Amino acid sequence: MSSSAEFLIQPIGRFTGESEPVKRPKEIACFSYDDKHQFRLDDSSLQWYYPPKLGADLSKGFDTFDKHDDSTDEHLDSLLTTIASHEQGEGKKIDAHVVTWRGMMTKVMAAPFEDRDGFEMNATLYQDCIFIEENHEYKQASQAQQKKQQQNRRGQFSPELMTYWAPWGEVSREFIESREEHTVSNKAQYCSVVRTGIGKTVLCLGGEVDAIWDSKPLQKGSPINWVELKTSAEIRDERGMQNFERKLMKFWIQSFLLGVPKIIVGFRTQGGILAKIEEIQTASIPETARNRGVRSWDGNMCINFANAFLDWLRSTITDEGVWRIRRRPGSSTIEVFRVEEVGHGNILNDDFINWRIKLSMSGDSVT
Repeated sequence: MSSSAEFLIQPIGRFTGESEPVKRPKEIACFSYDDKHQFRLDDSSLQWYYPPKLGADLSKGFDTFDKHDDSTDEHLDSLLTTIASHEQGEGKKIDAHVVTWRGMMTKVMAAPFEDRDGFEMNATLYQDCIFIEENHEYKQASQAQQKKQQQNRRGQFSPELMTYWAPWGEVSREFIESREEHTVSNKAQYCSVVRTGIGKTVLCLGGEVDAIWDSKPLQKGSPINWVELKTSAEIRDERGMQNFERKLMKFWIQSFLLGVPKIIVGFRTQGGILAKIEEIQTASIPETARNRGVRSWDGNMCINFANAFLDWLRSTITDEGVWRIRRRPGSSTIEVFRVEEVGHGNILNDDFINWRIKLSMSGDSVT
């Protein structure tokens, strides 16, 4: 097998038609980061949704934002630890062909209609499964560029006004009324780990979930009433509508991949004031976009593109080593090439590999 290959994105017309089969995302495990961003193998950072007041100032907290320092490459460590714990409980390894973060699959699915930013990922094959992470250097460079572009943008912190750390009945009135004064932070997170699939490829994805509408069902794998929280500029003209329609694609993909049924969008004024709240059912977005004559993207084509790319990727990465998955900004191809001939780089940690060795020596069955 060659150590480099290219997948053609264009012409995207070959991805039209009915979508390939999609497996409903089912949560198989979860983990949390606490308010210091320390990993916890539990659901302690789960948040409950509650609507904010219209007129709330979404810019509050902008200057005191307690941001997680992501300059250290965390690789897939938290996801791998959670998968290993799940496997220990089940006594067998997961059946995924691809393990990655939800954000990586979002970039892939959006690729036919979004070429401005590009992406770089690292991948490695282990026990017939491809593990994919974001290339940390590329991520840091992209974030630095985005920071320059967004330096003066405000009104991005609505999730702090829309969630509680406990069900409504367990939260004090004082806490509710003082929400706008709380320090805004992105350190605490709840992350869902799901089994899903597109076409013939089974995926295990990990991703942050903003909030839950009611409560998690007792039966594992049942649908969960997750809520994705977004903010967007008020739609004031046709150009604003077109920008929002492009945003809707990303909103839809992100929620679709984790099985989040509802997206709540807070529309803000130019001064960062919450002017309107809209609830959108995730499943209805592609059809609504088609009915409105949106030409900037198509949901079925996103799914069919992802299916074709994943099939191609699995036939391309068939040997060990570390591989780079790269799309340059504006490029009509996705490149895959090997950057390390042997090993797994730091994509897989020793604890996970040792666990899998122990599991395979037990015949993929442990108690």
